[in-house]
Amino acid sequence: MHTSLALLLELGVILLVLSGLGTLARRFGVPPIPLYLLAGLALGEGGFAPVPAAAQFVEAGAAIGVVLLLLTLGLEFSTAEFAHSVRRHVPSALFDMVVNAAPGAVAGWLLGLDGIGILALAGATWISSSGIVARLLSDLRRLGNRETPAVLSILVLEDFAMAAYLPVLAVLASGGEWWEAVIGVVVALTAVAAAFVVSHRWSHHINRFLAHPDDEQLMLRVLGTTLVVAALAEFVDASAAVGAFLVGLTLTGAAADRARAVLAPLRDLFAAAFFLAIGLAVSPVELVPVLPAAFALAAVGVVTKIATGWLAAGRDGAGRRGKLRAGTALIARGEFSIVIIGLVGAGHAVLGPLVTAYVLILATTGPLIARWAGTARAVVQR
Repeated sequence: MHTSLALLLELGVILLVLSGLGTLARRFGVPPIPLYLLAGLALGEGGFAPVPAAAQFVEAGAAIGVVLLLLTLGLEFSTAEFAHSVRRHVPSALFDMVVNAAPGAVAGWLLGLDGIGILALAGATWISSSGIVARLLSDLRRLGNRETPAVLSILVLEDFAMAAYLPVLAVLASGGEWWEAVIGVVVALTAVAAAFVVSHRWSHHINRFLAHPDDEQLMLRVLGTTLVVAALAEFVDASAAVGAFLVGLTLTGAAADRARAVLAPLRDLFAAAFFLAIGLAVSPVELVPVLPAAFALAAVGVVTKIATGWLAAGRDGAGRRGKLRAGTALIARGEFSIVIIGLVGAGHAVLGPLVTAYVLILATTGPLIARWAGTARAVVQR
């Protein structure tokens, strides 16, 4: 089998660059996510050191990275406690939808977009990045915090909502009939609900199958099952992230601890590919004209997500600092926003660059703001 010299060289350079950036981030006590994103911007199309041979590998690795991030996040909780948390936060999710989609809808109207463009921009400003938030909670060691179940409930309910939103947007963007959108929504929501019921009621059977005493078998079974479930979720236009998260919920106790340990190196590798891929997809030259609008929209997005997290964490009884941590953790936008512009961006010239700039701004600054919120004792008292 012939291996491309360019592929090996570019991947080697990428890994060394990420290693250096990760070391730099740890030295200054900041999350490495913003540095990975900026590295992708430098290495992508239009950057000063493009890596065309490695781009396809990074793109595939990014999809696996999101799945592994949500899988390992699900390993921290049980289905029973998480189901209870999700039910409690339906009002928070409705508030999240209204206050975060509204700025995108208003901006779309002011920019003269048509109905589909307005709907797409509203979705892009609404949905937080599950992948970035999952990594951020782990990096900042907040998985055991009181406000974290509220943050996760918002993320999962957003992903559930995407199961209805994306089929509708896809049908409208392609000029399809209304009944096609209805069928897509019903299929996606039914599949997600069925997966959640299976995970909740028969988790002990799934746990017994996955929890093999050999670490290699445990890794292969958990990873294989997760990728199959994630693929099935994508097939019905639901979220691969939700499927991966539900698989993580089914593993409990010692099996969950062992699964976290054996999957951690894979998660870190492919998560880095995910953050890098966001930057690789961006051409800096195309972003310059839309930066003023993107910064204005991003500023509003920071405030509305903080309000969402503040409300959600308050329902769980978190203090003022916990509410602020929850809100800032939700700021970053990412993979779903990119998917949305992929569905409709070709027919809306301004939408693609605007959403890309918006995502890059919040994916870069969101982790830094979240890091600041965890140390802002003098600003916000518990």
